[in-house]
Amino acid sequence: MNFQLNNIPERTTKDRNHGLTMVMDKGLSIRQAEDLIDSASNQVDIVKLGFGTSAFAGNVKEKVKLYQKANIRVYLGGTLFEAFFVRGQMDDYKRYIDQLGLDTVEISDGSISIAHGKKCEIIQSFAKTYKVLSEVGSKEEGILISPARWIKMMQNELAAGSWKVIAEARESGTVGIYRPNGQAHVLLINKIIKNVKPEDILWEAPKKPQQVYFIKQFGANVNLGNIAENEVIPLECLRLGLRGDTFFDFLPETTVKKYKS
Repeated sequence: MNFQLNNIPERTTKDRNHGLTMVMDKGLSIRQAEDLIDSASNQVDIVKLGFGTSAFAGNVKEKVKLYQKANIRVYLGGTLFEAFFVRGQMDDYKRYIDQLGLDTVEISDGSISIAHGKKCEIIQSFAKTYKVLSEVGSKEEGILISPARWIKMMQNELAAGSWKVIAEARESGTVGIYRPNGQAHVLLINKIIKNVKPEDILWEAPKKPQQVYFIKQFGANVNLGNIAENEVIPLECLRLGLRGDTFFDFLPETTVKKYKS
């Protein structure tokens, strides 16, 4: 911070294992990536080159190097993994990852159906060489997964070698752990955290009310993902109680009673 304030929650610092912010890069230019690094490199832990954008975006390798030089992990969106997998081109996928110099991968089955045992085998294989994030939940609206299955899949994927399991929400924030109106599926989330450590989960939270919900539930150092590049600093303000939505969350009770209207 640029100045000292009392009663600000203590944030983890890079290299963080929790309190992570994952940003969605949907085709940023080199200049835009430089701007993101200039303004928020201390707050950004991971950048996801969303879905299949790395197939078309210019200067991808140069951009990856920029992020990595700023101590930001980079990985390709899970949809691209699935696109290679469904075509039987996993060797090509690994070559592409290595060509870009990536050390982090996402293994997902949000658009296609992969037997869970097979998915765990893939995670275990990739985890020998790469840091693995695996995504749980479908990208399709109307597909419901029971809480017990969410929990079992998360537990199995962590046991297989995933660094973090990603709770699916899509960039729209209307599926998976959210209802179609964007509100958190509270019952599902509560059941998950009784069985899986919150620090092992990266919650996709593209919308401000979703970010507020998780910060209020789990504190400043909750792992949040699918954050837009222009929302990183506003999110950090939410984490530290420097925005109206979380202003009173980290203040002493006596102060809250005195000043909260």
